[in-house]
Amino acid sequence: MPDGCKLAAKIWLPEDAEEKPVPAVLEYIPYRKRDFKAIRDSKIHRYFAQNGYAAIRVDMRGSGDSDGVLEDEYLPQELNDGVEIIEWIASQPWCTGNVGMIGISWGGFNALQIAAKDTPHLKAIITVSSSDDRYADDVHYMGGCMLTDNLSWASTMFSYNSLPPDPAIVGDKWKEMWLDRLEGSGLWLKKWLQHQRRDEYWKHASVAENYEAISCPVFAVSGWADGYSNTVFRLMENLQVPRKALVGGWGHKYPNFGGEGIGIDFLREATRWWDRWLKKIDNGVDEEPMLRLWMQDSVSPLISSCPGRWIAENNWPSAKIENQEFFLSKGRIHLEEDEIKNEDMRIRSPLSVGLFAGKWYSYSESTDLPHDQSEEDGGALVFDTPELEEDIEILGSPEVELELESDQPIAMIALRLNDVCREGTSTRVTYGLLNLAHRDGNENPAVLEVGNTYRICVKMNYVAQNFPAGNKIRLSISTSYWPFAWPAPEPAALTIKSKGKLILPVRPKNKEDDKLSYIGEPVLSEPIKSTLLEPAKREWTVQHNLATNEVKQQIINNDAFLRLDDINLEIGKETTEVYSYLNNNYNTVRGEVESTRSLARGIWKIKTLTRTVLTSTPTHFQIRAILDAYEGDTRIFSKSWDDLIPRDMM
Repeated sequence: MPDGCKLAAKIWLPEDAEEKPVPAVLEYIPYRKRDFKAIRDSKIHRYFAQNGYAAIRVDMRGSGDSDGVLEDEYLPQELNDGVEIIEWIASQPWCTGNVGMIGISWGGFNALQIAAKDTPHLKAIITVSSSDDRYADDVHYMGGCMLTDNLSWASTMFSYNSLPPDPAIVGDKWKEMWLDRLEGSGLWLKKWLQHQRRDEYWKHASVAENYEAISCPVFAVSGWADGYSNTVFRLMENLQVPRKALVGGWGHKYPNFGGEGIGIDFLREATRWWDRWLKKIDNGVDEEPMLRLWMQDSVSPLISSCPGRWIAENNWPSAKIENQEFFLSKGRIHLEEDEIKNEDMRIRSPLSVGLFAGKWYSYSESTDLPHDQSEEDGGALVFDTPELEEDIEILGSPEVELELESDQPIAMIALRLNDVCREGTSTRVTYGLLNLAHRDGNENPAVLEVGNTYRICVKMNYVAQNFPAGNKIRLSISTSYWPFAWPAPEPAALTIKSKGKLILPVRPKNKEDDKLSYIGEPVLSEPIKSTLLEPAKREWTVQHNLATNEVKQQIINNDAFLRLDDINLEIGKETTEVYSYLNNNYNTVRGEVESTRSLARGIWKIKTLTRTVLTSTPTHFQIRAILDAYEGDTRIFSKSWDDLIPRDMM
């Protein structure tokens, strides 16, 4: 880099690239190319090299084997480094000068963000599971409510940032670099909680602030089980460049890792995109429908499959879709408003509503998907249609308009749209959250005046779903959604008026969908060699101790313990998350995440332990955290945090 910082890269090249230069594809993330992402990377980037591209994986400044300290997400330094990396790649003798970026999650974010900078050699990007608005649609906040994945994700990076570079790469300075990281990376959760509204901190690197800054073609990808599907539709609506969208039945993964019956041949689709914009091959990609989407069929919530079919839209918004209004009365959803009598409905939900909600950015595994929503509905207001006489298919963002009062100045509302089958099981289709202090926007929240009536509109996440004849459509409304989202400062009761509206984006079936080309089964390149030392362990349990009235949700997320054979390096990661409360008391709500990571080669053995605990009072959040680092059996670093952060109408 211009300031002398060295960034570590791994490069896959076609065998003759030195004699016949090729375009290049960059993935630029903080997830350690040499160890924890080495197997995944080899399956993807080797494929690109085998298909005529230079593939480059760069460890971000302060991560993996790169110099420096990583202090937060999407800092100006990160984006400036990204521009420099692209210019370096374009100048290499094996590169034609045309560069693309690909990335999922963090890498999808910075692909968009770097595309919005002056980067002349960046000719196209593929952004997977990313966001154009860092406040509205990321792991931190949703509808002005704090997601507990804010804690989970902060703890993931806390753990990642605690690891050293590999001495085999950086030499004797590895320990000095490690200590700099341990001391300097900081507690990111504290930074994120200091910005509880959409301020300049979140506007930075949110490309929604200026879509016109993006001047290269964009291929946007997500999955319905992921938390990032909304961005795809906003990008298609607002960008002015050649663009394409793909949303399938998978979760927070590249689609080629989607799992049996869910994944697709995504690397072929990616290569077709690169062929069009990096090699200028007229292969028709830019003449295909703008959006290709998986229309989900009705399915039991007790299994993780995602049946359905592919559909397509040539443009977004689509002229085919009609917003159909339904009206709410006590327990019912009606087609006509005039058959409803005026009647108030009151709800104050227990904290148990949300225990079966799954994860915000699900990996589409059986452990983290939403369970049967019948488990949640005892603490919610529930509205059902009669059994449907014919199929209803929706594509878009369902909306709910309500008139309500609150008995507290700060309250939240959670809405779920469910598919209820004749047997009674209830599958969550989509959902929306709103901190009612954010009813008029996320930049300038305002408390509610107790006794006043407010008209609100809650937009749910985008979805494509078929509700079959014989099933019912259900809307469920609750005042808590724990531990999916952090609860309001005090329990609130909402009084909801009759004749609220449920607005569904109804899409008629289109015979043209049947003519779509086959998108293929997942294909991956051969991975690097590894030896399994201990299998992965995934568990998700809910416990209610009837003697103490303590409720816990415990998540075990241990990766496989492996040896990477080529570099003789053993790697391990174990994580446990626990979310709990006692006696339905909001002051006892607690989230705790503990992670252990290890690296070992011969006598060189490294282990780090991170633990973060988040609690709250009506006025403050409290963070307690520890970081311990071991070289062999000797603890060489220890640090703790104990911070109070005022709640800002949150």
